[in-house]
Amino acid sequence: MTFLPALLPPSPVTPPHPRKRPPPGPARPVTSASSLPSQRLPRTASVSSSVVYGRSPMMAFESHPHLRGSSVSSSLPSIPGGKPAYSFHVSADGQMQPVPFPSDALVGAGIPRHARQLHTLAHGEVVCAVTISGSTQHVYTGGKGCVKVWDVGQPGAKTPVAQLDCLNRDNYIRSCKLLPDGRSLIVGGEASTLSIWDLAAPTPRIKAELTSSAPACYALAVSPDAKVCFSCCSDGNIVVWDLQNQTMVRQFQGHTDGASCIDISDYGTRLWTGGLDNTVRCWDLREGRQLQQHDFSSQIFSLGHCPNQDWLAVGMESSNVEILHVRKPEKYQLHLHESCVLSLKFASCGRWFVSTGKDNLLNAWRTPYGASIFQSKESSSVLSCDISRNNKYIVTGSGDKKATVYEVVY
Repeated sequence: MTFLPALLPPSPVTPPHPRKRPPPGPARPVTSASSLPSQRLPRTASVSSSVVYGRSPMMAFESHPHLRGSSVSSSLPSIPGGKPAYSFHVSADGQMQPVPFPSDALVGAGIPRHARQLHTLAHGEVVCAVTISGSTQHVYTGGKGCVKVWDVGQPGAKTPVAQLDCLNRDNYIRSCKLLPDGRSLIVGGEASTLSIWDLAAPTPRIKAELTSSAPACYALAVSPDAKVCFSCCSDGNIVVWDLQNQTMVRQFQGHTDGASCIDISDYGTRLWTGGLDNTVRCWDLREGRQLQQHDFSSQIFSLGHCPNQDWLAVGMESSNVEILHVRKPEKYQLHLHESCVLSLKFASCGRWFVSTGKDNLLNAWRTPYGASIFQSKESSSVLSCDISRNNKYIVTGSGDKKATVYEVVY
């Protein structure tokens, strides 16, 4: 569940709190997030496809976490043997210790070995949102003004099979979510209106629009029963929509700056949101109130709740990934990304998750302690990601104006 920091080109949407930065999106070259003016994150990212790497930029590779650490962790404690550590356990009293990974960290049922690139989808604009259908037949890529639909069920070169014109041509799609039956797609972005598309029609068409007072939607989530949609707004509110009646039924108010990312847990009874106000909040959907608030020293760009364990993974502007236990004061902190963590998604089995960043990386991690399962280096910032329901495919959206489909190899 995603947020796009300094990655989007300039847009007409003005952030409601100019002292803070708007959510990340596509980008033009900037040096680093930390060097940007404090009052605003100009939506631009280093989007250079001419970077040269030691290995093929798109090649995924196995990595053995205990043999490797990022430059970020060079100033942190080392594990025995002198190797820099990148995963740390943080106790209730704030004590940080390198994590000794169990012997089965990288093996066992449901743990991938690596990922292999299958398809490149040349969208033509920075891809800020991606999703893959439950059947894995279709991928949806959101860029400037439109969502493109791709049939990835067959090998060979790919061209879009449909284009959904959702927004003005200069405004970016920020999120697109399929309803569980795969027959409808909800799209939000740099506009006050969400559009709901009928994918079962002979030609996809808009069947409803939902309009709020916020100038932009940064993230979307759909309840497991497909009755309710949640939109994270640039004004910090979380709007709850009744999809059957196409009406707004509630707003959760608490974030003091844009709400950037969202996920649902506990069988659809709890909502988790992250914001540009440096907080993660948990909401009780039955009682309509805030249950928890976690404060950080960095803006939150992405988060995801483990489907079957009490862990919440949070991607930060600071480059850290933090995995919080939601019922006790304990967490893990991961230091492999070297820039903003722009998107994050758990596999449906809950045993692993992926994160992507402005550092061009796709990282796969073991739940909850963050042993690095594999890593893929793309040629530009990786703004968005999704994992298929059967955990066999990963899709990423890039600042290089393309999406990539990976096969997960077990």
